[in-house]
Amino acid sequence: MKLLSALLATSLLTGCTVGPDYHKPEVALTAAYHAPATIAPAEAQWWKRFNDPVLDALVDQALAQNMDIAAAAARITQARGVARAAGAALLPTVGVGASAERDRTSLQTPFGAASRELGFPRDYSLYQMGAQASWEIDLFGGLRRGREAARADLAATQAHADAVRLSIAAETVDAYLQLRGLQARLAVAQGQLQTEKQLVDLVRQQSDQGVASDLSLNRTLGEQQGIEASIPPLQAAIAGQINRLSVLGGQQAGSGAETLANAVAIPLAPDPGGSIQPAELMRRRPDLVAAERQVAAANARIGVAMAEYYPHVSLDGLLGVATVGGAGLLTGNALQASGGAGLRWRLFDFGKVDAQVAQARGREAEALALYRGAVLHATEDVENALTGLAQGRAEIALREQQLASLTKARDQARQAYGAGVVSLIDVLDADRALLAAADRLAMARADTARASVAAIRALGGGWEKRT
Repeated sequence: MKLLSALLATSLLTGCTVGPDYHKPEVALTAAYHAPATIAPAEAQWWKRFNDPVLDALVDQALAQNMDIAAAAARITQARGVARAAGAALLPTVGVGASAERDRTSLQTPFGAASRELGFPRDYSLYQMGAQASWEIDLFGGLRRGREAARADLAATQAHADAVRLSIAAETVDAYLQLRGLQARLAVAQGQLQTEKQLVDLVRQQSDQGVASDLSLNRTLGEQQGIEASIPPLQAAIAGQINRLSVLGGQQAGSGAETLANAVAIPLAPDPGGSIQPAELMRRRPDLVAAERQVAAANARIGVAMAEYYPHVSLDGLLGVATVGGAGLLTGNALQASGGAGLRWRLFDFGKVDAQVAQARGREAEALALYRGAVLHATEDVENALTGLAQGRAEIALREQQLASLTKARDQARQAYGAGVVSLIDVLDADRALLAAADRLAMARADTARASVAAIRALGGGWEKRT
């Protein structure tokens, strides 16, 4: 008992906790991003900057009903339970029990024969009731390190859930922008198809009059049929994006097709919201916060492993009553009590504790490398997204100029063909160039809007680390 008292006193005075104390790892980054970009202040509901009520409703639905978000919330509940259990391990465990049993002793056993000689009854009832307590004294901080690790795991799980929410919101916006881009391309193809049909009618009329050859008619028909063939793949892709939006919103694929079937203009790409300082990524991106908390948990588990080098002391106590027959159960004579202390110390285990500590240190080194790698990949995401957004806007401006020039060229070719100045091939070439330019412009607008989403997501969206 003197040894136990000395150990307890030492623990209370020094507050000894084995294992390395955690220090947040540093990652050297530049003061600003290399890609030219305008970054606006962050907004929690960043998708509303696209100014599209239909998109707002889709994102709200996805955040409320998506199954991945529901699973992430369930993981938080699990991690919170583990953290509570780790905290409770530092406290005493107290239990209450009661029992009643009826026994009949065999007279053919030594105990039964002796009981008969001493006059003890062969049949008796035994009643017991009491409370039992146990407590492992955390002398060297192994349990405290375990609690520290569980809390870090909980914080990592919460950050992972926030990363899932950000990902689902971004995927919903991305799918919506792809849908609007495909619908714009479909409208371009359908418009060009009508124009091509008019040209076919004109050439057919000329062929009937003997002015145009069958070759010219077949050439224009081939162009028309080529445009018609480009429409089904676009319609299939549109259906795929509608199905994707339905599932992201927690619904059966195909739900809400009526609402999304009507094409609207592709939303303009807004400036992404966030911080111009790369170092802010480690606070603003939930996936990086989760990775950093996993490093903290791995660091704490080194202390959990190192605690096995030292003795473990536990206290046990029992206080209750017991009686044969029920009459004297609550009297002083029925009182029974016991108390004791236990010591467990792995003095010789042929290096098992050393191996466990080495494993824990290795896991921390792995978590640290993964964290630093994640930070570097995050800067890559931002640089690529900002560059894509800037170059996409430049492409849109040039494509719009190209479309205007090719529209004039197509109209001039039609007029010249009607006057007999140019051949039908010149008209078909002008139509083909105009169709391709209009299609690429629609793609550029959709891709640039998607680049804005990628930039917002890479910068951490509207999320900030929990305080």
